[in-house]
Amino acid sequence: MSHTTERTATRPTATGTAVTRRLVRRETRGDLPLLACLAVLVLLLTALCAWAPALAGRQEDRALRQRVDAAQTQAPLISLSTTPEVFNTSPPAVDMASLLTAGRTLTEQLGPAARHLSFTGGSYDYDPASLLSPRPPGPANTSTNLTASYLPSARAHVRYVSGRPPADHTPLATPPQIALSQTTARALGVRTGSRLSLEFPKTPEAQDAPPHATLSVSGIYHATAAADDFWTGRETLDRPARYAAERSAGTVLAVRGLVGRDAADLLAGAGVGGPRVTWQLRADLSGAAYDRARALTGPLSHYSADLSAARCQGSDWVTGDISCRIGGQATGSLLVTDSLTPLLTAFTTQDHQARALATYAVDALAAVALATVAVAVRLLLRRRQPHLRLQRARGASTTRLVLLRCAVAWPVVLLAALLGWAVGRALAPTGASGSPQPLPAALATCVVLLTVPLMTWLAVREPRRPGRLRRTRRKTAVGRRVVLELTVLLATAAGVVALRSQGPDGILGAVPVLVALSVVLLLLRVYPLVLRLVLRQARRGRGTVGFIGAARAAHDAPATGLALFVLVLTLGTAVFGGLVQRTIGDGLATGAAWTSGADASATVAGTPAVAPGPATTTGVRTALQRLYALDLVGQDDGAVVSQVAVITVDPRQLAAVAPKSGLAEALLSGLGGASGGRVDARVPLPSFVSPGLRAAERTGGFGATVVTQGEPPVNLTFKPVGTLSTDELRDPLLGPVTAQIPAGTPMLITVAGAERLLPQQASGSTVLLLGSDGEGKGDEATALRSAAAKALGPLAQIRVRTETLSTLRADGLTQGLGTIYTTTSILAALSGLLALALELTLTAQERGRTTAFLRTLGLGAREAGVIHFLQLLPLAVATALGGTLLGLLEPRLLAPTLDLRQFTGGPAQPALRTDYSLTLALVAGVTLLILVAAASETVLARRRRLGAVLRLT
Repeated sequence: MSHTTERTATRPTATGTAVTRRLVRRETRGDLPLLACLAVLVLLLTALCAWAPALAGRQEDRALRQRVDAAQTQAPLISLSTTPEVFNTSPPAVDMASLLTAGRTLTEQLGPAARHLSFTGGSYDYDPASLLSPRPPGPANTSTNLTASYLPSARAHVRYVSGRPPADHTPLATPPQIALSQTTARALGVRTGSRLSLEFPKTPEAQDAPPHATLSVSGIYHATAAADDFWTGRETLDRPARYAAERSAGTVLAVRGLVGRDAADLLAGAGVGGPRVTWQLRADLSGAAYDRARALTGPLSHYSADLSAARCQGSDWVTGDISCRIGGQATGSLLVTDSLTPLLTAFTTQDHQARALATYAVDALAAVALATVAVAVRLLLRRRQPHLRLQRARGASTTRLVLLRCAVAWPVVLLAALLGWAVGRALAPTGASGSPQPLPAALATCVVLLTVPLMTWLAVREPRRPGRLRRTRRKTAVGRRVVLELTVLLATAAGVVALRSQGPDGILGAVPVLVALSVVLLLLRVYPLVLRLVLRQARRGRGTVGFIGAARAAHDAPATGLALFVLVLTLGTAVFGGLVQRTIGDGLATGAAWTSGADASATVAGTPAVAPGPATTTGVRTALQRLYALDLVGQDDGAVVSQVAVITVDPRQLAAVAPKSGLAEALLSGLGGASGGRVDARVPLPSFVSPGLRAAERTGGFGATVVTQGEPPVNLTFKPVGTLSTDELRDPLLGPVTAQIPAGTPMLITVAGAERLLPQQASGSTVLLLGSDGEGKGDEATALRSAAAKALGPLAQIRVRTETLSTLRADGLTQGLGTIYTTTSILAALSGLLALALELTLTAQERGRTTAFLRTLGLGAREAGVIHFLQLLPLAVATALGGTLLGLLEPRLLAPTLDLRQFTGGPAQPALRTDYSLTLALVAGVTLLILVAAASETVLARRRRLGAVLRLT
């Protein structure tokens, strides 16, 4: 019977098939629990490879759509423009209706990518024409330039208070019609029915004198507030602009009006050159937005050349320029304006940073899962160790034992991989830019498959017999360990240096895992030393419980490396993820405050003469800032500093809006004395200057000569009383006004009384900051918007901090990053919990036998529980210290590569902020887990029978 069993179980591989189905089934039944653990881990890894990329792609699509939609509310991302050639016929003529409609055919040159664009219409604008009559009221040396524009989208943003909109089909024998705003009509001194006599620029090579034309005022309108940024860049449609004449004394009054569609046809008949025609295209990025955008940018890169090749094949006989043909109308060359490609480039940079941060979490999860696989295989082999030794003693070869383990484990792993891939594909969102990745899934499966034979071979191989000249095994093992540790430490150092110098790339995921491995190696070096010191102190004590617990912990310390790595990496990943999310969360609040300046802000172009009075809305405080651009001259060396941003403020108003602001406090102390009185040009104006401006004039002040229409030049002197610090320059109160000037522009802040001495500038800006009493009313945002619109009019761009913060938090990249870190942290924690349970199971038998022997010698149940706890306590302490150290150390090492400002906005990179509550919760969770494990082992030890206690092998 014994002989038959031996032939069935250990028949040499050379005599036939050694691994039979019956043997495999028997081996599988004995390893079902551990094989189930392997199956769960492989299923998790392959399911993530199928589900996570699709989910990340959906978040990318959402983030890109948010950016594209926000950009398209301000202006079309893609537009085409040209000028019709009206002098190619006699008399000059243009069919503007046909030309505007023909713009739909211009997308044909984009090929299949054209289906991602929609035609939103066309418009046209004439060059400014001089108003001959009536003459506007005001100074005699003021000229007036009027720009006629056909803008269909303006109809939804104006309300007519007199007359009607200009007709698209002008009645016969009547002049073209134009509509003006109330402010423009008042400035020109006209009303509905008035006639405007205009002189348009002449067309070179076609006319000897400028053509004249007459327009009829059909209506007067009032601009209405817009939810989008329609009025940005179109302020002159509502409010005239006045600026100094370039080649003569006096000023120029620039106004703009709306004309009907056929105004171009009538003006062409009067000899006026063609207007600039513009067609707007809207990007439709529904569904897989990222893929659609990339499919568009390729054709757009050569769209202009394709249009020229298809539409422009001749020259204008009048001007000699390139002539194109659109809808039967001869036009000039076509100009393509592509703002989608720069937007996609900027988004790609942000997306790469988000992917780099997400890669760290995903790679850490993969490392934890694979380490858990190694622990599971190790426990499986430990359970089978007596059986393997018996088979080895009966003549089974190493190859046969390895093949037997593979025959048992590989089918389970492959089946779990296929099932996990199917589940991940079923759960993955469809119609997104991301897609399941089979290569990482196959790689993870192969690693698990190879782990089984490798660890089996290490467990059952025949040890070498040392010769007389060979070093002892102990010295060899010590040498190998030192070499391994030095290799890991050097690889970690090289990876960190490369990452800090080159920025985030493919190695970002590997470097944090190497850092975690280095921390674990250092802990394994320090861990036994500390336990030996504790053991030495315990040996001097009276009781034996502490000594035995410390001795057992010191004995088990070298064998806990894998479990320590899993727990440290899991805890470090969670701490790092909490730090990133906390930093982004605080950074979003800072970015929203910087964008809005206060509880809300309103911005209009220019520096209107009438300042808003006190807030008329109850509970709302206001502070006015005006931005001017002046050329300053240093008083000491006479050096000219061009285009200095001069900002006028009332420090008391700023302090009322933001009582806790450091900038408001500094301005109040430095400028408060001069802010209440009347400002005289003969008295130097106190001011704060930026460090760059202070460097241009280190000791003296600055002078400027300003000219106001109708008054003699005024020489102003600015006396610096302080230099703005870095924190003051980054104060949210300066956010809205700083957004109006280029980065690096010298800045000077002076008192609001200087506005009386400074001329109005169309290029300047006016910012109104609004603060609320913070009563928590639900209609607070509505009240702030109402107060801002009442103060600065409907053209104001209004930003409310709470709305801005909600928009930033809803960003797809930010939410996707938070989802990935939350998901990976939970899965890594579960995997780490499984690894800890397997590791404790692996060493539980030896701890139980030790405790059982001691109980036969009279050890009480309470003392046994204390011993169990003391044996596991060092592992918990090492895990807590190592995980916390890893989570806090890695962000500092990778700080140059963590460009979190791309997600938060704001004036600077947000400071890294550790989520200490999360860290304490994680440490407490690990400690509680160890307590539960110790209590469980104590309960199980009490149920152990005498036979198990006395069994020595």
